Amino acid sequence: MNHIGRLFQINIFGESHGNSVGILLDGVKPGIKISKEDFKADLLRRKAGAKGTTPRIEDDEIIIESGVFNGYTTGAPILLRFLNNNTKSKDYSNLLSHPRPSHADFTANNKYNGFNDYRGGGHFSARLTLGIVAAGVVAKKMLDGVLFETKIINLGGEENQAKFNEILDDVISKGDSVGGIVKIKIKNVPIGLGEPYFDSLESTISHLLFSIGGVKGVEFGIGFDGASLKGSSYNDLIISKEGKTKTNNNGGINGGISNGNDIDIKVFVKPTPSIAIPQETYNFKDDKIEALKIEGRHDSAIILRSLVVLENACAIALADALLIKEAYK
Repeated sequence: MNHIGRLFQINIFGESHGNSVGILLDGVKPGIKISKEDFKADLLRRKAGAKGTTPRIEDDEIIIESGVFNGYTTGAPILLRFLNNNTKSKDYSNLLSHPRPSHADFTANNKYNGFNDYRGGGHFSARLTLGIVAAGVVAKKMLDGVLFETKIINLGGEENQAKFNEILDDVISKGDSVGGIVKIKIKNVPIGLGEPYFDSLESTISHLLFSIGGVKGVEFGIGFDGASLKGSSYNDLIISKEGKTKTNNNGGINGGISNGNDIDIKVFVKPTPSIAIPQETYNFKDDKIEALKIEGRHDSAIILRSLVVLENACAIALADALLIKEAYK
């Protein structure tokens, strides 16, 4: 439900226009040096304000409520919280009867019998990814030496980065949105992370990634392009006693276990569902299809702020896998 992890556990909470959002961490080792400054770089990577992002600007000032004393983790649960200050709840009142297409408005209202907080997407808002980013910062501290490289390799079907700015200008001018593909490369991953069958490393990483709103596809290594290869071409030949391979079509994972090579992941993030263009969709109050003009402040390309969220989700999965591996010792 709203928690995940076996040894490194996270519990997410909050709604977009509620008092606050955040994350509760458990299983963090004592003695890890940590301060508010450690979170700033990754929180800034997620922050809105750039072209194609929402005009809703929040302070995103982290509040460390517990689990840190004298600058070090204590081993107790760590509660990390962010206040919601810049909200405009009136923008969403019509969505009870006229839900946005490709959003959680209809499904959440049905599942929770109308009691869910619908403002700004409520518990389904991208605002909650602040907690994922914060948890990932702590996870990275537990993954000493593991490095992450994350970038957009496809925006709106275009792989030429020189054209990304043009694509953004086009969708912004039209009130539309765009998605794309994020590539994550994780280096210096220890051999032996992952617990087959059902906690294979692909499974736990994918579980975290698919928990992020807007993620609709995850590939490891060569991914679906491997369908065109024969085994003789697909297989990663081992070329050193450390397990390094000539190719990395499997994405650094064999049998659900990290093999010491880079973990290569591609993530498809769909176009932001909230757009300014009127859309013909069902109005339950009027019992007919009507044009819906979505008000509010939205990203034209949520993928722009997703990079650090996806990266830190991977870090959370790896931190849990590392603790499990160490527990066997």
